[in-house]
Amino acid sequence: MSCVKRIFLILLGVFLILQFFPIARTNPPVTSEIQTTAEIKEVLKRSCYDCHSNETVWPTYSYLFPASLLISHHVEEGREELNFSEFGLLAERKQNKKIYEVWEQVDEGEMPPRDYLLLHPSAKLSDKDKEVLKAWADLYNKESE
Repeated sequence: MSCVKRIFLILLGVFLILQFFPIARTNPPVTSEIQTTAEIKEVLKRSCYDCHSNETVWPTYSYLFPASLLISHHVEEGREELNFSEFGLLAERKQNKKIYEVWEQVDEGEMPPRDYLLLHPSAKLSDKDKEVLKAWADLYNKESE
């Protein structure tokens, strides 16, 4: 057996074994969801909730190593930075700041992330979605001044 074939079989074996070590894909209970209009909530649910809430929809590929590691890590980081399922637990001033930060991330093209949009094209924000988020953020930015 050639060296290349042997290396390939070893890597394939490691890959298959790693499939039996699942990564946690949890959705803790929603404790204090963000209170906003239905229009804002629809945009947030479609474009943000998979990483920034306790209502993540775990796609099939999130059960395969190494995608499972990457996706689990993204969700963990997203929830840590901003979790719409626990938003009401934040002080009002912090909520206002986070709402404006949502707009800043969208305006800078950082959210939703490009790699996420490749597999979730429905999460792409339209110009109308951006206008709605901008108006929402401006409202809360003025309140926090």
